[in-house]
Amino acid sequence: MVKATVSAPAKPKLLIVDDEESIRTQLKWALAKEYEILTAEDRPAALATFLAERPEVVILDLGLPPHADAVSEGFAALETMRREDDLVKVIVSSGRGEKENALEAIGRGAYDFLSKPVQVDELKLILSRAFHIARLEREFRDLQHRVASGSFEGMIGTSPQIQEVFGAIRKVATTDAPVLITGENGTGKELAALAIHRSGSRRDGPFIAINCSAIPESLLESELFGHEKGAFTGAHIQRKGRVELARDGTLFLDEIGDLSGPLQVKLLRFLQEHRIERVGGREQIDVDVRVIAATNRDLKLAMREGRFREDLYYRLGVVVIPLPPLREREGDIPLLATTLLQRFGAEARRKISAFTPQALRAMERYQWPGNVRELENSVKRAVIMAEGTKITPADLDLDSGLGRYEGATLREVRDAVEMDLVQRALKRQNGNVTRAAAELDISRPTLYELMEKLGIPRE
Repeated sequence: MVKATVSAPAKPKLLIVDDEESIRTQLKWALAKEYEILTAEDRPAALATFLAERPEVVILDLGLPPHADAVSEGFAALETMRREDDLVKVIVSSGRGEKENALEAIGRGAYDFLSKPVQVDELKLILSRAFHIARLEREFRDLQHRVASGSFEGMIGTSPQIQEVFGAIRKVATTDAPVLITGENGTGKELAALAIHRSGSRRDGPFIAINCSAIPESLLESELFGHEKGAFTGAHIQRKGRVELARDGTLFLDEIGDLSGPLQVKLLRFLQEHRIERVGGREQIDVDVRVIAATNRDLKLAMREGRFREDLYYRLGVVVIPLPPLREREGDIPLLATTLLQRFGAEARRKISAFTPQALRAMERYQWPGNVRELENSVKRAVIMAEGTKITPADLDLDSGLGRYEGATLREVRDAVEMDLVQRALKRQNGNVTRAAAELDISRPTLYELMEKLGIPRE
């Protein structure tokens, strides 16, 4: 049997441009352990290598042939590289007129300047910072592109799960069919309803929302259908309800599962006839409105238990769009968190640039029972509480979830945690044991031993 091996991550590419072979050899020998070294002795060779390999960092000698006694060739190479890739970090070096050349090079976009002879320890420190900044800038640009391509009417995500939701919204928005949006609290059901409204033919009409669980049952009928003057104590004037206010637009009924039996009957009648009667009134009023409902409850279970009308369910749910919980949206947590960080940082006027790697890992491992709404609260809190320029796990103040292990033995807790981590890694890697082992930073045989101990079958 052929033993699978985990390949080492590729080294970052570093291009060294110098007309002296001894210097190229010396730097290659000193830096080859950390970087994949590319070399060139003049501007044409340097630009050809740069365009083919796209290194993130370049060490560039300003004095290149055929004008090695001047700096024109070096500056020309610098300008071309910056024009081709404005994020490249070019560290220029020269033994002539250091101060003047350094200022001009920085003015033309160079990252830093080194005087010859180059001190290797100093160079290593500059390179480490240059690669780090280059990586952060490229990640930020990639994130901006992902946000641009992964945003839809205020909703953000590039995961297959949320892209499927976007596709369903685009299809249903072109019709007037009633839509039922299901999902846990905080998954963005109202945002999805608003996206349907904005993408459809009623976009110029009103979008009227009402939370059926937030209004006392005694007042909800009046809120929905309106009332006539004198219909009940306190009804001093005639008042239109939310259904009428949504005319020629969209009515969004949130938490529809909390609607009482009598109101379910009245809502069903409206959906069938497109007419309402205000409380205390006798006039039948025609209302043209699209209805979108949402719930975090299992309405099919509620139907079986007699708490929700079957005919109303099928009237509301001509199209059902389930929203995935945040924990199941592969790769969306860093995207959403960084977008929120930019927004809240600007609002709070805080110069917070990013999350630490540890904070990103903590967010990806957290279960987010409150979904996107909880993520928003955590990031907003972190922006307020952070003391540095980056968000740390402590700033996020995520609940570790250790309460579920209260009363368990150390062995039981360890087994439970190992089971959770192994299953998640295998799921993320689509059952590939080699990649899952690499993610967990253990060997493949060790992972197989863990799987056998925990009773996780090999696929």
